[in-house]
Amino acid sequence: MTSDIAVHAEGLVKHFGEVKALDGIDLTVRKGQVVGLLGPNGAGKTTTVRILSTLLKPTAGTATVAGFDVVKQPDDVRRAIGLTGQYAAVDEYLTGRENLRMFGDLYHLAPKYVKERSAELLEWFDLTDAADRPAKTYSGGMRRRLDLAASLVAHPSILFLDEPTTGLDPRSRLGLWGVIENLVKEGTTVLLTTQYLEEADQLAEDIVVIDHGKVIAHGTSEQLKDEIGGDRVEVTVADSGAVAGAVEALRQVSGADALVEDLRISAPVSGGPVGSQSPTCSCVAPRSMTSSCR
Repeated sequence: MTSDIAVHAEGLVKHFGEVKALDGIDLTVRKGQVVGLLGPNGAGKTTTVRILSTLLKPTAGTATVAGFDVVKQPDDVRRAIGLTGQYAAVDEYLTGRENLRMFGDLYHLAPKYVKERSAELLEWFDLTDAADRPAKTYSGGMRRRLDLAASLVAHPSILFLDEPTTGLDPRSRLGLWGVIENLVKEGTTVLLTTQYLEEADQLAEDIVVIDHGKVIAHGTSEQLKDEIGGDRVEVTVADSGAVAGAVEALRQVSGADALVEDLRISAPVSGGPVGSQSPTCSCVAPRSMTSSCR
């Protein structure tokens, strides 16, 4: 295995009694890369992350993280990674600053370093003004940012993000996307699980689609779109009040039902890329919308 591989799994299988959660997952994440693990609820995404982060042992197969075997060298793996689960793992009765210091203590880090690192992360995640308030007073988006900050206290080289934007409103989701993009610019390797195609499209260089514990597709966003085939017109509306109008406008252009995800609406179109023979974005995007075609 080459030295630029951060995460590597071969034939991962996990049984829970008679339930086969994973059925031979293969996965490779290179250093500095963002890989999206995309799939519906129950596909096996969280089980994969729990095995890679040493929280579960596989029934069969092998996996290494940062060059360490997840079964034989779990302590070494834990020192190399950060993990953010589906739900914010923060203590509601501690302040934001105290939460970060608690994680530093769990990693047995020097108090001076933890103090400096906590202040740095609080500023980076725009939590400085709320740093000394109990976490129970935080909004959902603030808790997710604090949870992500806690996973970075030890400055891990590899970060596992298990559906980090679940339950967030569109604005908070976009804010968290920006944070993740900044982490990648700093050189962090990220394995991201998500149910949202738009999230994988926005953040991941490489996408692995799984369902019923198996890999069913793998490639870049563009490669996967080409495999599926077809062009789509997409609009993003400014507020929820404009969704119905956008859906109807797209229906008239497309002749098919539109897909609605938060404030983003898309529908298939014929005729290839936008040009002289196909509808332009402006015809379905009133002033309350931004639009894109692909």
